[in-house]
Amino acid sequence: MRLIRTQSFKADYEKLPIYIREQTEKQLKFFVINWRHPSLRIKKMEGFKNIFEARVSGDYRFTFQVFKDGYILRRIGRHDKTLKHP
Repeated sequence: MRLIRTQSFKADYEKLPIYIREQTEKQLKFFVINWRHPSLRIKKMEGFKNIFEARVSGDYRFTFQVFKDGYILRRIGRHDKTLKHP
């Protein structure tokens, strides 16, 4: 499966602390291999069509959409901010 990073995702990622970037890379590897990996805790976002959230750490999440060849990574950041504007 292919991962496409939006400009918003890239900008968010650059602002993350180094240890969260490392955790993100680990979680994205799980995501590509098995998007149902338990540590990701993926769920559909309420109020948004075809947008899902996945866990990076206790405080950080990323949002994504599914398309035929892979996933579009939309946003990444703290749980409270990222989920308001996925």
